[in-house]
Amino acid sequence: MKIYRFLHHGRIAESSSLPDGATLLPPSTPTKIVCIGRNYADHAKELGNEAPSEPLLFLKPPSALLAPGGTIVRPAQSQLVHHEGELAIVVGREAKNVRREDWRDYVLGFTCANDVSARDLQRKDVQFTRGKGFDTFCPIGPHIETDLDPSDLRVVTRVNGQVKQDGRTSQMIFPCDVLFAYVSEHMTLMPGDVILTGTPAGVGSLEAGDTVEVEIEGIGTLSNAVA
Repeated sequence: MKIYRFLHHGRIAESSSLPDGATLLPPSTPTKIVCIGRNYADHAKELGNEAPSEPLLFLKPPSALLAPGGTIVRPAQSQLVHHEGELAIVVGREAKNVRREDWRDYVLGFTCANDVSARDLQRKDVQFTRGKGFDTFCPIGPHIETDLDPSDLRVVTRVNGQVKQDGRTSQMIFPCDVLFAYVSEHMTLMPGDVILTGTPAGVGSLEAGDTVEVEIEGIGTLSNAVA
């Protein structure tokens, strides 16, 4: 089932269908956005990094959220902004110390995400907070898909219609069940929280005037302009 979150006649609503005239909102309102770095070996390699021996965690602030159709704004502080198309897990109920075999009991569903990154600042700072945390740097949507097997889905990112990333979730170093259990060992996950599961190889720059799309098999397409 699809779950849309939208603004309609001045009111925020959720539904399995989108009424005429509605404006899409980010499909979740997380208390935190937990991200997984270097979870595809080819992506780690393309940035000159070793594949991690355990999941590499970092956070994006909820203020980075951007709705489907919204505009990614390149900050003046950065000269190198990259796209990173990713599968996102949306938490359905409070989760702490979840066992791998039980993880789906705590999941509402899945959506598309773009872990937009100021790569030059990320490299300069070493840690990821500034380079990943700008406003508009976490588009998610267009909806939550509740009935989906995430183990082998195609993840494609296009810029101006040209394919830049084309991978499968089966290429993850740490699959979704491992990630969910690992994150829940370190922090309590709350309903609506989002876990970004990592990006395939092929990341690249976004320039003003571009349109970037993240398409995930079984979910749909998240599209955003760049300014």
